[in-house]
Amino acid sequence: MAKYSEKVIDHFNNPRNAGIIEDASGIGEIGDPSCGDYLKVFIKVKNDVVTDVKYQIRGCPASIACASAMTGLAIGKNLDDAMMMLEDDIVDALDGLPEFKIHCSALGATGLRKAIMDYFEKYVNKEDAEE
Repeated sequence: MAKYSEKVIDHFNNPRNAGIIEDASGIGEIGDPSCGDYLKVFIKVKNDVVTDVKYQIRGCPASIACASAMTGLAIGKNLDDAMMMLEDDIVDALDGLPEFKIHCSALGATGLRKAIMDYFEKYVNKEDAEE
């Protein structure tokens, strides 16, 4: 049986920021919604700062904990810093994961990056085209 840290168990039992942002600035999806792990990340951006992050997830306890931890790491960061979030940052925030569950951290980091890229495609590129 896998040994999870107290932080992983806490984030799984009490996930932070789960939900939807109706007027999201960007949305990122990773995984397959019909089978396996799936994560949908919603971000709100103001003045190039991530002001809110919500998510919907289907996955194992480690995946849920990683998505929850990712939101706490991302909120309040400028877009450049949030974009640079690594899987290791999420694992470290959870005080580690069993080796065979490390891949779960990629869901959170990649989902966040995809949401930021969606924001850039919607707003930044649109502003550049209008100039």
